[in-house]
Amino acid sequence: MNWDDMRIFLALARSGTLAAAARAAGQDATTVARRIQRLEAALATTLFEHGPAGQSLTEGGHRLLAHAEAMEAGARAVQQQAEEGAALGGTIRLSVSEGFGSGFIAPRLARFAERHPGVAVDLIASTGFLNPSRREADIAIMLARPRGGPLIAAKLTDYRLGVYAARDHLDRTGPVESVDALTRRRLVGYVPDLIYAPELRYLAEVDERLEAEIRSSSITAQTRLIASGAGCGILPCFLGDATPGLVRLLPRAVSIERSFWLVVHRDMRRVARVEAFIAWLRDEVASAAALLAGRGGA
Repeated sequence: MNWDDMRIFLALARSGTLAAAARAAGQDATTVARRIQRLEAALATTLFEHGPAGQSLTEGGHRLLAHAEAMEAGARAVQQQAEEGAALGGTIRLSVSEGFGSGFIAPRLARFAERHPGVAVDLIASTGFLNPSRREADIAIMLARPRGGPLIAAKLTDYRLGVYAARDHLDRTGPVESVDALTRRRLVGYVPDLIYAPELRYLAEVDERLEAEIRSSSITAQTRLIASGAGCGILPCFLGDATPGLVRLLPRAVSIERSFWLVVHRDMRRVARVEAFIAWLRDEVASAAALLAGRGGA
């Protein structure tokens, strides 16, 4: 048996398709298929069945999965021991929402890089999240606590959102003095059928009559639209308060609270570079508590 074939087996078991497994393993799909066939021949058993949705594990595949994951955990423990005896190295893949990734983590990430120059960081800041259960990411910062899987989840921070508009937009159109007045303003918000998490449905929470007329799936684009004077909109305070020219409206009447959850696979929690990144991120969040809570700050 070629033990490296077990890594390919895990990639296919977790992704379910040859193409996705090939991307995860850094191979082409033909090589992945050939190495799975070689592993099946070595074990004298069929590991996958092909169906409309891709590759699914057979009973023999499920039995092997437990052993393969134990081998992977052992390899990670050896890696961790090596890291603890030397300067931190390796790569961290972080999956995070676009707004928090681009607006909060990215401007601060140089401090982590300076502290741990041997650690590479892949910052995946996008709509949707990579799945730590499937090893798509080492760390995920999610909008809700995951309900299952071999994961460790803990609240990273609460954060607040409010209504914002550009100062020059208000100079042209007049002040907004009530939620009812918002119903007569042009609003910026998400494209309704592209909202990827229920925690992002803000407008109806403020008033069921509110509907965005200028819409984007990107919170970064929404921030720029509001800053350009396109209309009023709801933003996380860590974006709205940090954007020059924006004014928060109705802070007492509209104050929405959400949370970020820090999620890691249980086998990764004690990896030294992951622990170092989590400790750094918690320090950054603590130092920016006022900004995240909508009380200003930097």
